[in-house]
Amino acid sequence: MEQHNEPIYRTTSARTTKMLVIMLGICIAGGAIFFSFWDYWISMPPGSQMHKAPEVATSGGMAATGKQFDVELNFIESPDFKTLAFNALPGEEGNNPEIHASVGDRIEFMVANKGKSFHAFGVTADAEGFEGIIPGTEINSANNPLKPGQAGESAFIPSKEGTYYYICTVPGHREMGMVGKIIVSQAEAAPQAAAPTGVSHNFDLKFIESPDFKTLAFNALPGEEGNNPDFKVKSGDSVTFNVENAGKSFHAFAVVSDADDPSTILFSSAIKSANSPMKPGESGKVTFTAGAPGSYHYICTVPGHAPLGMSGNFVVEP
Repeated sequence: MEQHNEPIYRTTSARTTKMLVIMLGICIAGGAIFFSFWDYWISMPPGSQMHKAPEVATSGGMAATGKQFDVELNFIESPDFKTLAFNALPGEEGNNPEIHASVGDRIEFMVANKGKSFHAFGVTADAEGFEGIIPGTEINSANNPLKPGQAGESAFIPSKEGTYYYICTVPGHREMGMVGKIIVSQAEAAPQAAAPTGVSHNFDLKFIESPDFKTLAFNALPGEEGNNPDFKVKSGDSVTFNVENAGKSFHAFAVVSDADDPSTILFSSAIKSANSPMKPGESGKVTFTAGAPGSYHYICTVPGHAPLGMSGNFVVEP
């Protein structure tokens, strides 16, 4: 049998060139379309092209008024699932509690799914529906809801007075009862610092740690006498903190407005810092005048140390 050794071409160079030209043309056309909408792509942050964030409120961050309070909410359902609610069913005490706050207050929501269905959470200024959720107030979503037994947290700091609503953002659940009001009023005038009183206070503190370093504290561990003592002074008093690092880690000190944010230092009260901390065995001292009345905190300003226990109350009275 005669064999053919000539190569068999599946295509031709002309056809290959034509295909490459077509592909190049598609790329050029796609690029032209994309860049013609460049102003649109960069006009809003990722995820915001379809819904512009409302300008009526903000969420997260630090309370402008210095006031912060926690709100616990539980998703619940009636046995027949025809009625949904927060905390208690309609007619029962605690049903969909009404929240009252001032402009600039920080509301911390701690939300748990105590029901048997799927739920999600958010705050909106809209009187109806499940749209217009204020960014940062969301806990999960209708597409990725909280399963029974799951929980989450979010924060809301209103920037304008008015009525807002906390709701279940799963479509239809608001209409079945999962909605509560947040009444926001104008903030009161911020308290002012008093003139120096001539009264002086001296407070002594020691940084200490548990043997496993899982618990940090001032003066004594939790459950022991003297743990994280409360301090009360008058506005205008002179305050001196004498602080010793009696532990084996590195620490720093300050009075802050937000125990969860080491950067909110007040009254020029810092001793060392996270970048230049107090070494084991070192001591430090700071003297300042107590400012505006309010409830504040003294903490270790090394990130993560306050949540582990190095946080106490510092109250300035009028």
